[in-house]
Amino acid sequence: MPDSPLRQAALEVESHVGAEGWDQPPRLFALVPTADLVAAEPGLADQLGGDPDGITPIEQELPEGRELEDLLTEIEWPDAVMGCAAVIERIMLPPEAEESLPEDPDAIVEAAINHPDRREVRLVAAVTRDGRSHSAVRARDPADAELLEGPDLVPGLIEHLRTTLT
Repeated sequence: MPDSPLRQAALEVESHVGAEGWDQPPRLFALVPTADLVAAEPGLADQLGGDPDGITPIEQELPEGRELEDLLTEIEWPDAVMGCAAVIERIMLPPEAEESLPEDPDAIVEAAINHPDRREVRLVAAVTRDGRSHSAVRARDPADAELLEGPDLVPGLIEHLRTTLT
């Protein structure tokens, strides 16, 4: 996987959230150029590392009780924010399981929760104003599950985040 400041920011977000365990609410981060942050707050220079091309994630407070996708429709970042990242936990089913799901949205959730082949995953997506993206997916089980990563593993979340940057 080619390295980049965006990839490093996405991995930092995943590590930060992962250190706090599972069953967390959605999390949202503004992504700002580290050099700009250090210029505005010189006292942070030692904490932020020495990469002048780096990107620093800054966690945002979110109201409780709302879906992240709904909240993202109301967010517009100021110009100083070069991108954003989000973390959500979801249940994934294998493609063959989707054929047997009920039509009713509430019943779908219940069926997914109780499905024997479900997998709980943590999804991370990070995007920038210039169109770059990086994403990561980690399964809850096994405990040492490998982190999968790439530019577009969670396309729906990536598109939701991009709408906040226009």
